[in-house]
Amino acid sequence: MTGRRVISDYPHQLAGHCGSGALRDLMQWARLSYDETPLDEGTVFGLGGELGFSYLRHPAMSPPIYLVGRGPDLTGGFTRRLGITATQHATDDPDEGWAWVREELDHGYPVLCWADIAHLPYLRVRLSMSRHDIVITGYDDHTRTATVVDNDRADPQPVPYDALARARSSTGFPVPTRHTTYRLRYPTQLPPLADTAADACHAAARALRNAQSLLPAGQLDGVADLVHGAGLDGISVFVDDLRRWPDVFTPTQLDTVLTALAAFIDKAGTGGSLFRRLQADYLHYLNQRAGLPIAGQAADLYAQLTQLWHGLARIATADISTTTRVTALADTAEHLPELEQQGADLLDLLARELSS
Repeated sequence: MTGRRVISDYPHQLAGHCGSGALRDLMQWARLSYDETPLDEGTVFGLGGELGFSYLRHPAMSPPIYLVGRGPDLTGGFTRRLGITATQHATDDPDEGWAWVREELDHGYPVLCWADIAHLPYLRVRLSMSRHDIVITGYDDHTRTATVVDNDRADPQPVPYDALARARSSTGFPVPTRHTTYRLRYPTQLPPLADTAADACHAAARALRNAQSLLPAGQLDGVADLVHGAGLDGISVFVDDLRRWPDVFTPTQLDTVLTALAAFIDKAGTGGSLFRRLQADYLHYLNQRAGLPIAGQAADLYAQLTQLWHGLARIATADISTTTRVTALADTAEHLPELEQQGADLLDLLARELSS
């Protein structure tokens, strides 16, 4: 059976992060908002409640460090809080996975999916990242192309079926993609903002204080030369480890690691400053809507963290020696643990205010 289906009225604009950008567009498509004002990307991210932190360093990785500023399930947290029914499907059968996409499109729904960036031809990257969110808005059996909306491109992208199948069946980092597809059904109106925001703020604070490691406990046993940490404790681990980098990396490796650090903070789909910029935007939105002094304080604090993390990225790629860069990084990063702790405290206080 052949056919063609395109959702022509799907709204889209560039976004800093694939998940929050996709969910923002889907909310606008579903015409769901507060006071008829479309949610911006930062507010979508903040309502997901997935602010976090994880750090890994191990010589077997390439690059040998990994840094991420959010938790693993933005889609799940956001849809649950906003009253959206999200059914996640996964399969190793490509025909079954594609059938899910076609069925949703045939019923008029844009389709949120995972795809590995290494296999998406319009991105032209070598790095594998298998949990990249895309939205499929059409298919054409005659040309054997799907229409893909991506946060990194302003316009919809035609992607050949075979390339899309590879992207959706990747076994790359961090997990196999397994043709993961979301079936989303939307409410007629959103739940009260105060309740939703309170739950999201509390969840983010809790994730920072009681974070789970990126690696299951069993994978950490007996692993030599592994440095890792998550949440507020992980931020302290990262800051302490920075000064060790000249001792554990060669000068050539160190330059590569510093370039990677800047990318993880500002370039790797974080919305800028390891997601702290998006969190600050969310808190500014709450300050405008709720008029709570604590919301303004939290917004100002995360704006400060935004500048601090961005400053680290700039130092990491400055035109000075690697050892000088590391020293400057370590000196600047010393302020992070205290400020991130203050951020978590303010999120908890804001959650209480919103709930009262």
